[in-house]
Amino acid sequence: MPTEQQVLDALRNVMDPELGRNIVEIGMIRDLKVSAKGEVSFTLALTIPDCPMRDQIAREARKAAQGVPGVTKVDLTLGAMNDEERKAAIGSAQAALPKLNPFNKIGQAIAILSGKGGVGKSSVTARLAVALAKQGQKVGILDADITGPSIPKLFGLPSGGLRGSEQGILPGVSGLGIRIVSTNLLVPEEDTAVIWRGPMITSAIKQFWSDVLWGKLDTLLIDLPPGTSDATLTVMQSLPLNGIILVTTPQQLASLVVRKAVHMIQQMNVPILGVVENMSYFTCPDTGKQHAIFGPSHAEEIAKAAGVQVAVRLPLDPLIATLGDQGKIEEASLEGMDAVTALVMQPKA
Repeated sequence: MPTEQQVLDALRNVMDPELGRNIVEIGMIRDLKVSAKGEVSFTLALTIPDCPMRDQIAREARKAAQGVPGVTKVDLTLGAMNDEERKAAIGSAQAALPKLNPFNKIGQAIAILSGKGGVGKSSVTARLAVALAKQGQKVGILDADITGPSIPKLFGLPSGGLRGSEQGILPGVSGLGIRIVSTNLLVPEEDTAVIWRGPMITSAIKQFWSDVLWGKLDTLLIDLPPGTSDATLTVMQSLPLNGIILVTTPQQLASLVVRKAVHMIQQMNVPILGVVENMSYFTCPDTGKQHAIFGPSHAEEIAKAAGVQVAVRLPLDPLIATLGDQGKIEEASLEGMDAVTALVMQPKA
């Protein structure tokens, strides 16, 4: 008859692809039982209930248990960790991650998250970087949108622009000295598709953090892709974030999706610094009157759901899109960005 220890030893070969440690070590295996008939049952406690990797982890755990000699059946139940267990699991995983390049010193890491695509998150990230740089900060952007990067285009940086050195990967540098790393700086042409699965995306983000020669930065901005999938979880679980800025637009659909992102962030216990409602209004150049083209603002509603007081509303400016297409985002208007930089510079708990 197989023993519980044999099953546990087999399950130690199953890794959580986001945390980079085995599922036994981080406490994901609960209530393990082995009957006299060789029937195995256990609960797989996920870090969050809607973990996008749950099917993969469950499949590999079931396969590992079934591979133990004498096991006749495997009954696996999905569960979820509570807040304290999740903090402990993430904390232990962070301690095991590759350390930051010894030549680097990063003051704070701030993620920019939307939950929904098309809200102008990357342009907000870019303009925030420009505003901080013009205040005298040393700024970097880690483009974590691995399969749909847009940061290099906004700054006019060419594809294939990353080089290596003995100290690490050298980032691209904008006209204002903003240091940028993105998959679009790795590919030979800017329209080359990056067709990677979750584990490769996870690995790339971690390497962008640990292997890039960022040098001394006051602020590293992390531009996240839409949604709550692998890349977002990797950043929140693996990188020492000081906070997250949420970007939305006035449409009710955008607000709904961003509120889902709020719930995920709250489960991960990462502080939300504030809400930025992009394209909130358009100011008519002839009359100076403001028009809510995309409907009434929902910024305060989202800010309340996120448990923050500050909601910043940015105007719709067609010139920003034009300058972004031309790779001249550093020339764009910074109207409203003082309030956004204030979110980044506020004291962190």
